[in-house]
Amino acid sequence: MPFNLRRLCFAGVVASALVGCSSSDSFEEPLPVPDVVSSVELEEVWDVTIGDGFDEQYLQLSPLYAGDVIYVVSADGQLIAVDSEQGTFIWTRNLESRILAGVGGDPGHLYVVTGDAELLALNPESGEALWQVPLPNEVIGTPRSNGQVVVAQTNDGKVLAFDTATGEKRWQYDGVIPVLTLRAAASPLVGRDMTLVSFANGRVFALDSRSGQPLWQYSVGEPQGRTELERLVDVTSEPLIMEGVALVTGYQGKLALIDLRSGQEIWSRESSSLRSPVIAEGNIYVAEANGKIQAYDGNTRRVVWTQEQLGWRQTTQPLVVDDYLLVGDYEGYIHLLSLEDGSFQGQLEFDDDGLLVPMQRIGDRVLVYGNSGKLTLFELESRD
Repeated sequence: MPFNLRRLCFAGVVASALVGCSSSDSFEEPLPVPDVVSSVELEEVWDVTIGDGFDEQYLQLSPLYAGDVIYVVSADGQLIAVDSEQGTFIWTRNLESRILAGVGGDPGHLYVVTGDAELLALNPESGEALWQVPLPNEVIGTPRSNGQVVVAQTNDGKVLAFDTATGEKRWQYDGVIPVLTLRAAASPLVGRDMTLVSFANGRVFALDSRSGQPLWQYSVGEPQGRTELERLVDVTSEPLIMEGVALVTGYQGKLALIDLRSGQEIWSRESSSLRSPVIAEGNIYVAEANGKIQAYDGNTRRVVWTQEQLGWRQTTQPLVVDDYLLVGDYEGYIHLLSLEDGSFQGQLEFDDDGLLVPMQRIGDRVLVYGNSGKLTLFELESRD
C-alpha cells in the first residue's frame, strides 16, 4: 500500500514543569543561555507581526508554507496570507474567534480550528469562508488534508474526517486517552491511503484514509510507575516519513523506525522527546525532553555527539540548513550547531516571548514564527 504523503492539562502549570515531571528525568532549572562566539549569523530578509501572536498561551500555531504564499494565524484570530519572497501581506482576515492550532491546507482550501471547537474551511485566494462544522471537543493539533478528506484530532482522542468539498463527516475513530496528558498533540499525517495519528497513551495508529478503519498500531512508550505523572507517555511529535518507513519518538518512550505497511518495528532505542526527529548527513538528530540535542548514526544508532548546554531550555524541533542544525528555546534564542560535532556556531536572541513551533526551511532560508507574533525570514551568512 503506497503511503503517498502529498487535556486534560495541568491547570496553571507552565510547560516547563510538565516536561520536568518524569520518572526518568528529574526536573532541573534551565541552564543559562550559552556564551557563543558566532561564525555564522542569521540575516533578516523581511519581518512582519501577526496579531497578538500566541497571546501568552502554549499553542502550536505553525505557519503553512505553500510555495509563493505563507499562511499564518494568531491566537486572537488574525489570519494572514504573506508573500514568501517579499514579506508583504496579500490579504488579511479577522476570524473573530480564538484560535488554538496552526493552519492546514490543500490546493483548494485552508483549514483552521477555533476555540469554540469549530473546523473552518477557507478559500486560500481570499480567506473567504467555504464551510464550517462543529467538533466534539477542542483541537490543538493542525488539521491535515489529502485533498479528499481533512482530518482533525480532538483533545479527548477522537479522530474525525470530513469531505473537503462539503464538510460532510466521512468517518470517526475514537482513541483511548489516559486521565492525565500533556497539553500538546501531534497533527495527523494524512496520505492517500493511510492516515497516521498519535495518542497520549503512547501509541501510533495507522487508519484507512477512506474509512477510518485501523490498519495497525505501534507502542512508542508503555506507562510505568505508580503516579499519573510517572506514567506519562504522550506522543506529541509527528512521525518522520521516508520511503516505506516512519521514524517516531515519544515522551518517556523510544526512538523507533517502523514499517509503514505493517507497523512492525525495524529497530528502536530508548529516548524521551516531545519533538519530531530530523535526518541529515546519515545521522538522526533528536531534541530530547530534557533539552539535550543528540545525534545518532543512522546505521548503527550509536551516539555520534551530545550537546548538553541547552539542558531544560525547552528546545524546539531541530531544523537542518546547510551544515547547521538550528533549534530555538523558551527564551526566544535561536542556536546554530555544527552538524558534525554539535558545537555552537551561532546564536540570535529573536523573541523575548519565546519560541515554540518548528522553524521551517524555505529554499536556503529559514522561516521563524515567535510567540509574540514576529514572523521573520532569515538567510545564513558566514562571518568574515
